[in-house]
Amino acid sequence: MSHLQHNKKILNRIKRLQGQLNAVETTVIEGKSSCMDILQQVAAIKGAITGLTNELIEEQLTQHVLPADYNAQELEKFLGLLKKYN
Repeated sequence: MSHLQHNKKILNRIKRLQGQLNAVETTVIEGKSSCMDILQQVAAIKGAITGLTNELIEEQLTQHVLPADYNAQELEKFLGLLKKYN
């Protein structure tokens, strides 16, 4: 069984993504917004997906890959570097 169902941070990110996707769908269906407006919404979704991906990577590392006595400062440095390339 996955432990992610108890991670409020990840669940909140997923809910925000759902809201953003629904907003894009509504915007397109209504046909009142420009392509630029829709592109801006999609860019926000892309950023949100990147944020979710980073959270999931951190979760995977801390829960399944790293030993219990991992160096938290080194992990933060690594995650900071990873975020620069996303």
